[in-house]
Amino acid sequence: MKMIIVTTVEEYKSEVFKLFKKAGVESFSGSDIDGYKKAAPLMYTSSWFPSERGGAASNMYFSFTEEEKVTELFKLIKQFNTESETTNPIRAVEVPIERTV
Repeated sequence: MKMIIVTTVEEYKSEVFKLFKKAGVESFSGSDIDGYKKAAPLMYTSSWFPSERGGAASNMYFSFTEEEKVTELFKLIKQFNTESETTNPIRAVEVPIERTV
């Protein structure tokens, strides 16, 4: 069993769902996150309670699944990133699972 973590900008949310389905990853969890690139020093001191979002609207997904499905998902993500003209590719990592309960 493996754990996969996938991050992407909000615009690719539906694409990620399609890639998960194509790879056979049927169960996963997700969360809205803010994505940052080279955060300006001003952002760190601006406010304790900022009134507007500082980063790009992004998403993070994770799933515990079989190795074959992870291999297929990585292949599909690599293909998507190659065919897309973007500065924000879909990112994914694979984490080995030693024990589960």
